[in-house]
Amino acid sequence: MEFREICKRFPGGVVANDQISFAIERGTVHALLGTNGAGKTTLMNILYGLIRPDCGQILIHGQPERIYSPRRAIELGIGMVHQHFRLIQSHTVVENIILGLRGMPFFLPTRRAEREIRALSERYGLAVDPRAKVWQLSAGEQQRVEILKALYRGAEILILDEPTSVLTPSEVDELLATLRAMAAQGHTIIFITHKLDEALRVADRLTVLRDGRAVGTLPAEEATPEGLARMMVGRDPDQLRSTLRLHRHREPIEDGLKSRSSASASATGAEVLVVEDLWALGDMGVPALRGVSFTLAAGEILGIAGRCRPRQRELAEVICGLRPAKRGRVVICGQEVINISTNASAGRRGGKSRCSPRRIAELGVAHIPEDRRLGLVDSLGIDANLILKSYHRPPLSRGILGLIDWGAAERNARRLIAEYGIVAPGPRTPIAALSGGNRQRVLLARELSSKPRLIIAAHPTYGLDVEATEQIRRLLREERARGAAILLISEDLDELLSLSDRVLVLFSGRVMGELRLDGADPAVVRERIGLLMAGVAGAGSAGAR
Repeated sequence: MEFREICKRFPGGVVANDQISFAIERGTVHALLGTNGAGKTTLMNILYGLIRPDCGQILIHGQPERIYSPRRAIELGIGMVHQHFRLIQSHTVVENIILGLRGMPFFLPTRRAEREIRALSERYGLAVDPRAKVWQLSAGEQQRVEILKALYRGAEILILDEPTSVLTPSEVDELLATLRAMAAQGHTIIFITHKLDEALRVADRLTVLRDGRAVGTLPAEEATPEGLARMMVGRDPDQLRSTLRLHRHREPIEDGLKSRSSASASATGAEVLVVEDLWALGDMGVPALRGVSFTLAAGEILGIAGRCRPRQRELAEVICGLRPAKRGRVVICGQEVINISTNASAGRRGGKSRCSPRRIAELGVAHIPEDRRLGLVDSLGIDANLILKSYHRPPLSRGILGLIDWGAAERNARRLIAEYGIVAPGPRTPIAALSGGNRQRVLLARELSSKPRLIIAAHPTYGLDVEATEQIRRLLREERARGAAILLISEDLDELLSLSDRVLVLFSGRVMGELRLDGADPAVVRERIGLLMAGVAGAGSAGAR
């Protein structure tokens, strides 16, 4: 297949794709590299029929095709696994796979489909139970469902958008092996990523996009991490040294562990967050938090590790007032925001025992949710999104009617765009027109510019490129040095080890152990955290030296 001079502009002057041309060979894994905002996802959405290009041609098997919808893409043998899975959580695997398919029998359609899905999963090594509910599956298993859904529809060209962002290291290895096996059987794989090491491991050829343009295509055997990074960001290798170090995990982890002791000890102050015996239900009505207790001081980063992302998300939501607690006590900056006793009634939980999210935010709490789509309004501009928590206060609110001063909002947006490096044509650019990295920068600018006392950051670098990841980690370190208390929730163990002063490990909603990281041996820390994440009690200790 081939792209010929593909162009796409979005409202607000954002040029996502600018005359992109390159070819992809059949039966290969082709990596599409680039920083956030380079135009990777937009180009693949055009290929899958989700977006129509302003100009250019797409050739499939040498024939120009007009791909006006995902249905047309599927007819042409194109399938796509999105970064955010598009599955119905309450349905089974087989129901998700056959949903919307033509030609299925009216009565008992799942019986035939189950047999075919089992055969397909065995052929490609994508083990999953067709009768399982999607909400019961891990992130890796849900991704297998998405791949099986595309294969079941006859996909010969498979697009995977940042497929390893939610996977554990072992799941990444399994996925890359599966992709190589699929390519060997004649499938064409387009692997969208910003992770150079994974791209070099799996790809036959690589294309790099930068600022909406294709800057080069080369065979994997001719590529180097330094050369690819230079193509991605347009800088010399010496300027990229700190960025490339993120791909050599032991260096930043060890540097962080060695330097953390003196930096954090002097800044750590009074307790900002106290959580006592916290219980809460998950979305499916089963206990998600079971007696969680910990404290967090000013000038400290407490990392939360665990294999189950929902348990971590629910902890953040309860503390921020977005999810009710069943039992327990939470104190923020000396103010009791949750106090639910064992005999409290459902009615009482909605009263003084739980503060509103707005009241909790006013105490100086910043919340960076794991899904940036939940923290921003796509249809509003950057200027409006940056004042969502402060529009009712001067200088943004004026007069007795509380009208918004949009001139002040624009000045505020211009200042934060420059300060946080947000790439956009202007303050009124809709959030929907921004890349994932720039959306995250807008979210961080809003939450951190108010100098919060407590920052709850859930997976703050999820799906971001190397440069954006380093910027966000630097911001968190600066906030700690300023004296903020930071609750860092992440599935990236390297991130936790490089930033945290302590790591708390959750398993099945319970605290399995806590490890202090100042001066600790990285190998010992990794081993103990791994055991705790697997539910092995007693693997943690007050220190990990």
